[in-house]
Amino acid sequence: MAHRYIRFAVFILALIIFDQWSKWFLIERFFKTPDIAIGFTEWLTTLGQDRLAFMRTEITSFFNMVMVWNQGVSFGMFSDSHDLMPIILSIFAIILSAVFAVWLTKSTRITTSIPICLVIAGALSNVWDRARFGAVADFFDVYINTYHWPAFNIADSFIVIGVIILAIDTIFLEPKQKNGDNNAA
Repeated sequence: MAHRYIRFAVFILALIIFDQWSKWFLIERFFKTPDIAIGFTEWLTTLGQDRLAFMRTEITSFFNMVMVWNQGVSFGMFSDSHDLMPIILSIFAIILSAVFAVWLTKSTRITTSIPICLVIAGALSNVWDRARFGAVADFFDVYINTYHWPAFNIADSFIVIGVIILAIDTIFLEPKQKNGDNNAA
């Protein structure tokens, strides 16, 4: 049983590192000039970093790479200019991650466990951004004409994909499994 928890912890940590690496790469290698860019380890461990100003690079007719700072949660929800908002949101994300971690320990199905890991990793990775920058770095800007989906990052994608899979699992897959268990009895 302990091996199971270790595997989940390693998986969550790998997802967090992947998200943080993607943020480092985009901030330090894509948006900054090479002469002022810093290495991944220094970037990851330095608190109180300055935020880059807004930048935009058009990639296609429906996708931009942008440098924006989200002081709210995923997709800019609950953004507020109040100085305590990053702390409040971080505390909420940590509590929510703890609740999901308890759910993970009780989960017996991979279709539940993997999306829970995605949600935990996304939430904790964004908490680390708030600790270092006071906001979360967002980059991906998908749009049609003048309608722009709120900018997002990989951690936001982990959260959304995890929640969608959990919803599908809870609504469709879990009841089928329970019905199968009941029919077998």
